[in-house]
Amino acid sequence: MDPYVLKALNEERRARRAAVLVTDLGDGRDRVVREGDHVAGDLGAAIARAFRTGNSASVEAEGRTFFLNAHLPRPRLMVIGAVHISQALAPMARIAGYPVEIIDPRTAFATPERFPDVALHAEWPEEVLQREPLDSYTALAAVTHDPKIDDLALKAALDARCFYVGALGSRKTHAKRVERLLALGASADQIARIHAPIGLDIGAASPAEIAVAVLAQTIHAFRSRGVESKGAAA
Repeated sequence: MDPYVLKALNEERRARRAAVLVTDLGDGRDRVVREGDHVAGDLGAAIARAFRTGNSASVEAEGRTFFLNAHLPRPRLMVIGAVHISQALAPMARIAGYPVEIIDPRTAFATPERFPDVALHAEWPEEVLQREPLDSYTALAAVTHDPKIDDLALKAALDARCFYVGALGSRKTHAKRVERLLALGASADQIARIHAPIGLDIGAASPAEIAVAVLAQTIHAFRSRGVESKGAAA
């Protein structure tokens, strides 16, 4: 592989940005296509599919054969709130392949005893997210029910174009949240991306059932990227 191409690919991977390495199997030439780059025709459609699915494959396009090697950042889940829902959600998400981090400044809730083997931050979200910026391969679930903790994290998730943004609370609670987010500078289009009430509408009642609904909605949002602008909300 051309050292320049390899360097460009590694830069994208380090920055948690998706890229597809396109190799012309006829002449061996490589190039890196970044997510959002415009590629026309059948090859462009195949590259878009690779970004959406993460699957690498050989494709026929423009009378040539190409191998598309997809490099997608591993999706992750950032949970705002060390609550009962989070206790159930963390192990479920880990099994599904979504590394989890939990943020909650309330030290009585954010304890290793309640969250063993979980990356836990007993700090304000804005402090953590300054060190660990959100990105489009991160899902964010805000479940504290406390605007002082949830709101700035939700605004950061919208600005970072997280692939999933969900917030716990009734429709009445969300209406008040919308007013606060508008005051923080979020646009109406951004706010429309928030799944609230959080989780697929499966009639969930217990914290564990709500966690199932949230994880299912997160997976749906990730797998439908580029196909639907928003998964089914509760």
